[in-house]
Amino acid sequence: MVKGPKVQQALELGQDDLRDLYASRRFLGQTTRQKLGLERCYDVYYKDPLVASKNPGLEIDTTFYVPWEPGIGDGPTSARFAVVDYDSTNNKLEEPAHWDGSTKIFRDPQQRAIDSTIKESPQFRQVSTWAILQNTLNYFEGPSGLGRRVSWAFEGNRLLVVPNAGYGANAYYDRDSHSLQFYYFDDKNGNRVRTCLSSDIVNHEFAHALLDGIRPHYLEAVSPQTGAFHEFIGDLTAILMSLRNTTFRQELAERTGGLLDSKSGGELLSSIAAEFGRAVSDQEYLRSGANQDKLSKYTDEVEAHVLSTVLTGTMFDILISFTKQYLKRERVDGKKLSAKQALAFTVQRMQIIAIQSLDLLPPVEVTFNDYARAVLRNLQIADPTDPKGYRKMIAEAFHRREILTETEVDELLKPAGLYDRMPGDIPHDPALIATSRGEAYRYLNDNRDDLYIPRSVDIIVDEVLTAEKMVGLGLLLPKQVILQYLWREDIVLEGERFGSYKGQTTSLLCGATMVIDENGSMLSWARKPGSEPSAKAVAGQRKIDAGKKLNGEEVRGLTDWETGKERRAAYLDALARRIDEGMVGEELAGPEGMVGALTPPLIARRSGSQVRFELSPHFHIYDDDDHNDAGLRRLRWQMSS
Repeated sequence: MVKGPKVQQALELGQDDLRDLYASRRFLGQTTRQKLGLERCYDVYYKDPLVASKNPGLEIDTTFYVPWEPGIGDGPTSARFAVVDYDSTNNKLEEPAHWDGSTKIFRDPQQRAIDSTIKESPQFRQVSTWAILQNTLNYFEGPSGLGRRVSWAFEGNRLLVVPNAGYGANAYYDRDSHSLQFYYFDDKNGNRVRTCLSSDIVNHEFAHALLDGIRPHYLEAVSPQTGAFHEFIGDLTAILMSLRNTTFRQELAERTGGLLDSKSGGELLSSIAAEFGRAVSDQEYLRSGANQDKLSKYTDEVEAHVLSTVLTGTMFDILISFTKQYLKRERVDGKKLSAKQALAFTVQRMQIIAIQSLDLLPPVEVTFNDYARAVLRNLQIADPTDPKGYRKMIAEAFHRREILTETEVDELLKPAGLYDRMPGDIPHDPALIATSRGEAYRYLNDNRDDLYIPRSVDIIVDEVLTAEKMVGLGLLLPKQVILQYLWREDIVLEGERFGSYKGQTTSLLCGATMVIDENGSMLSWARKPGSEPSAKAVAGQRKIDAGKKLNGEEVRGLTDWETGKERRAAYLDALARRIDEGMVGEELAGPEGMVGALTPPLIARRSGSQVRFELSPHFHIYDDDDHNDAGLRRLRWQMSS
């Protein structure tokens, strides 16, 4: 049995002192924050009850720290979350956990402290779910992560959390209801399985909400890889948050010596939602990062969960490689790092690699290749000299999985200047651009020709914000301005292949994410062009027609134009295939939640004169042998989305 680390005894500071320290918390280390009571300890499951029953010492984590904040209240309720424990099946609203401000702990209706001694109570489930969410949000928003606050993809600042939403083998994030819904069900042996008690499921579903806030237009995509990217982020978050846990790392270290590709350690870490998977599909886990899948295996795959395993497996390979590298490192006393220390360093490194890179992704229709490029570019920004050869190691991992071609790897690893100046002949101050969408729009509109934006389109500034990222203890990068902009290109769905949507108008989302530092250097520019040419592309085509030589900007304009035409064709082909397979339709209500079991993966919604296609809160797979009355394949759940 593994003995966990001793819980830090927090100083009992007065409310005023605690508030003063809270204002300067970003300058304090984690251990100091815990000692001062700026992080409070709660009991949660390491993984879920099944893992707990099979792994002595990995049941309840009694050293799970959550950032304290002044506005914590009953529910629990905090700045970003509100737990509402309503069971729709039994039409019952449970009593909320009560926040005792004087002792800074939660209590149940009988005034008992909420901890593992009452783990069967509704209030334990409320606090456990909330604590996991608070901890994961802090991981994403911290300086080694995004270095900024994440806004939700809906109006309002609190995500509703329903820990026991009703009976059903399901759990999901739903933008329309501003909520995370966790259900419960009975397995074949009659045992009650509660999805809110699985830290993997909670983190997986919450990652959907986080990605939806970071890139809200990924919801409006028909590309299989965009849906799969959502699933990948969910699984990767579950894996990283498990590895971040100190006692869990200690157990892994003792089992594996830090070699995560060993069978026991790798499966314990990479298994996602063991109890849920066994109860629903009689498998040890729903999906695993420990796979060797390559992209070519899923050339025609449209099911998001299946396709996502390629990218999850790639990042798991990278995680394993980093751990092995750290095991070879020497400490200052000349001794090798222990397995536990190597895993701890890997967690920190993966936060920079996996989470920071999200800010470099395009605002629409992400692909696995986009993410690979973002990871490599972010590491180049964070560590330009790359003395340990991390970029080569990571590029080769993406190449092995066929996410990057050999030519792309060579190009990305080629020595080049680190920064370019901001594009545009009409200069704008980055600090002013960051102040408002209006200022950002003026920069974009003044320089649309140099930005390869067609003159005919209306530019939408999706978001402009400032981030301050850390790449090592106390090593802050210059402040970054992250500008996401897009436009819509109207498309008429012509032809019988679009079924009942024939003749209707939809739109192809186009745009870019530009990251610039406070000095005006362009760090990253991820573009998704459309099929309408920019002024540079038109000028380049005229030169080609006249037999004249092109300049560099005209070449880029023509390249963007060609890419945009390919994007348009791919969009139409993917949409037509999904319509043909019965994967597009209306949102349906049902007893298993706000979205019924037969709601298709793509929901058609009207927006003015257009029809837009959005990923549903669930994804499905179909049974070839099961057809409905309309002759279409009947859709069924694989698992929660």
